[in-house]
Amino acid sequence: MKFFSQIPAFFSFPSLVLSSLLLLMHASCPKGVLPLTQNRTVAAIIAFGDSIVDPGNNNHIRTMIKCNFPPYGRDFPEGKPTGRFSNGKIPSDLLAEGFGIKEFLPAYLDPNLQFHDLLTGVSFASGGAGYDPLTSKLMSVLSLPDQLELFRDYLVKIRSELGEDATSTILSKGIFIVCTGSDDIANTYLSTPFRKHHYDIDSYTDFLVDSASRFLQELHGTGAKKIGVVSLPPIGCVPSQRTLHGGIERRCVESGNDAALVFNSKISAELDSLGGKFPGSKWVYLDIYNITLTLMQNNTQYGFQVTDKGCCARGNIEVSRLCNRFNQRHSCKDASKYLFWDSYHPTEKGYKFITSYMLDTYASKFF
Repeated sequence: MKFFSQIPAFFSFPSLVLSSLLLLMHASCPKGVLPLTQNRTVAAIIAFGDSIVDPGNNNHIRTMIKCNFPPYGRDFPEGKPTGRFSNGKIPSDLLAEGFGIKEFLPAYLDPNLQFHDLLTGVSFASGGAGYDPLTSKLMSVLSLPDQLELFRDYLVKIRSELGEDATSTILSKGIFIVCTGSDDIANTYLSTPFRKHHYDIDSYTDFLVDSASRFLQELHGTGAKKIGVVSLPPIGCVPSQRTLHGGIERRCVESGNDAALVFNSKISAELDSLGGKFPGSKWVYLDIYNITLTLMQNNTQYGFQVTDKGCCARGNIEVSRLCNRFNQRHSCKDASKYLFWDSYHPTEKGYKFITSYMLDTYASKFF
């Protein structure tokens, strides 16, 4: 595979019995990283998808869709831009922390990744990816099949070092999060002509759900047992869509929101169907549409002053390379007052509300 040349090599551990290695890891794991054990409720968090859960994989592939530069990451520890599409932590980090795994979920392609990082989970997500193969191709990023191939490589590493028991523990006790689809609607469908001439929204969302189902079944085929799929947000209300399609008043774009709702209804039904097809596994629909809309409509209740613009630069259209160090003087001083960091991605504070809702509402469904 073309991306394999960019995968970091890992330190080769000596051949030890599993129990001895785990004892060694318990003594040597850095703060905030929990060692893999047989009695942990959640062994690992594994993420697939787009920029919402990409902690920096795009840093290590040839694409323009990057954010490993200021002011991204300005509220991350040490003010470091890591490739996360926000001012601080993103949902993959917050979910790993919420499930008691570790503070940050690293990128699989990070060359500084250590072997012990693999055992408690990584993210294979790539900013700009989608269920539609054309979406990833247009952005030159890791498609879902690419991400799945990297995950299979990950499993080979675990098996070769720790054996089948440890691998089975990750697969059976790990939680697998899939979060993508927004770029399919906002970019590939609404903002380019490539799909509009061949699909209406109903048929395009059918196409997306079919693609999603194939990916989910292939993921299940690797041995994954607990799979959560994040819904689409109210796409028409993100700042960039307001600017591009919301008219002079920058209103929410109903076509974007309607498309998200149609997709959400269909993917939820598909997960129910997969639950019947594969008994013994958990297929969890994670709705973020309603909580995101609630934050927008009741912003002052949650401490947000601005919900229709991003903090970075002027917040209307700036995202990725348009949100950079040269327009920092136009950026807001306090990102916690904003729901969105750039014109597409929420702030860390926004993500915290959304992720807390997900954990409170859906965490028990994985068990």
